[in-house]
Amino acid sequence: MMFDRSVEQILGIGALLLLGIGCIVVLWPFLSALIWAAVLCFSTWPIYTWLERLLGGRRTPAALLMTLIVAAVVVAPFAILVATLADSVATVAQAVNNLLEQGPPAPPAWVAEIPFVGERLALYWQGLAYNAPAFLVELTKLIRPATDIAVASGAVLGVGLLELALSVFIAFFFYRYGRQMAASVRGSSERIGGTRARRLLLVAGSTVTGVVYGVIGTAIAQGLLAGLGFWIAGVPQTLLLGFLTFLLSFVPAAPPLVWGSVALWLFFQGEVGWGIFVAGWGLLLVSSIDNLLRPYLLTQANSLPVLLSFFGFLGGILAFGFIGVFLGPVLLAVGYSLFLEWQAADREA
Repeated sequence: MMFDRSVEQILGIGALLLLGIGCIVVLWPFLSALIWAAVLCFSTWPIYTWLERLLGGRRTPAALLMTLIVAAVVVAPFAILVATLADSVATVAQAVNNLLEQGPPAPPAWVAEIPFVGERLALYWQGLAYNAPAFLVELTKLIRPATDIAVASGAVLGVGLLELALSVFIAFFFYRYGRQMAASVRGSSERIGGTRARRLLLVAGSTVTGVVYGVIGTAIAQGLLAGLGFWIAGVPQTLLLGFLTFLLSFVPAAPPLVWGSVALWLFFQGEVGWGIFVAGWGLLLVSSIDNLLRPYLLTQANSLPVLLSFFGFLGGILAFGFIGVFLGPVLLAVGYSLFLEWQAADREA
């Protein structure tokens, strides 16, 4: 009899394991969207509760309105970016065709004045300008890699846009049933981890909020400010340059590579005044905001080291695609904060 009960228990545990594995397999393609939806919901929960009170406690209209707001803030800009990237690729393709038909222009006078390499570079440029076959060979070397990069970038952004849209759709249900879900998570965590689990949940929650507003929020602010400065200066492809600034904001001291390059381009175009404006805008606003806004939004408890933020950015992209830009730093920050909490508890013991 006892043998039969043991067999039944083993079979029951095996069935539960198989069921759990099956659920994981089914949900795995949506894992990144689910996690980001939970992060969005948690970090914007105070705004949702305010909307809920404003609408007289009606959860469904409040959840729907909050979802529309998040979609306008998170999804719409990237949808415009994907469309802009497609137009940019078409524009570049037309420019390349014109360049193939007309040939490259003669080098500007300032090229020969570049120290050390100016004369050699000017001669090489003149050789290409007056030697069409050699120019075509050199241009072909660049066109194929550039085309591959543009197509791959468009595909990544397209998939990322779909994942962002899916995460916003999922966030509606998280807003609507968030209280029940939070109670279930707290109950299950305390059942598994005891009273210590509540403290760990608080640490994880404060870390998520801090990273979303501190790291990701600062990157978004830098991208918007950079794009605004480029638009004022009349720089083409403002949206793409602002988005590139946003991405490089996760890399230490990288945003100056964007606004510095734009300032140099304006100098070479003869727009010295606008070049000085972009350089000053980038130095005083875009780059300095990282030192002003990030410390204000991040507290010492949930501050993420610069190196881990960089790893979170790159590792998130490799693991989750475009949506990993947001998920990577958040996940690493939560793990880092929980590790620090575990160390503090171990010292207290």
